[in-house]
Amino acid sequence: METLDKFDLAILGELQMDARLTNAELASRVGLSAAPCWRRVRALEEGGFITGYRAEIDRHKIGLGVLAFVRLDADRNSGDVLQALEEAIRTIPEVISCHYISGTGTFELQVVSRDLNSFSQFAREVLINLPNVKDLHTSFSLGEVKAYSALPLGHLDSKTLDLKTYSGGSHEAQKHPFLHAFYASSPFWICADSY
Repeated sequence: METLDKFDLAILGELQMDARLTNAELASRVGLSAAPCWRRVRALEEGGFITGYRAEIDRHKIGLGVLAFVRLDADRNSGDVLQALEEAIRTIPEVISCHYISGTGTFELQVVSRDLNSFSQFAREVLINLPNVKDLHTSFSLGEVKAYSALPLGHLDSKTLDLKTYSGGSHEAQKHPFLHAFYASSPFWICADSY
């Protein structure tokens, strides 16, 4: 699968919002029959567009009240040394995200912990002792403004979306509250053409 059409975009949008949809429900929402919808989902999975399905868990409900942003500075930036550091980071469950970064530092980590005391202990016993770590700098989240994992899809091949016909102020969108309600924030929702 090299290109995405309006049905593929609609499938991706729907599954990002609710990955527990049955194939029949998904097919109905995107305007396809069940068999072609199932084939498209499989093609999106095999093409690497869909990399998995998982439950999103509220970290506060499971006692992980601290979210820390940790910048690790590597002592040396040679390939074999950084590879050892990467491999070590991948094994730590408290590290929920890790990125190479530009500017000062080598890696930016997102780390969860129960409280400040447990984070402090974790930083002293685990993070600073990772291979090749020279220094670490930490900032803490004071509150989440947005923690949403769904990716925007509106930039993908806008020609597949009939935005002129289904724009937020159009007569057609006014007749379809579904289109009108979702136009501004999620243009990929307007792909299905069976209304």
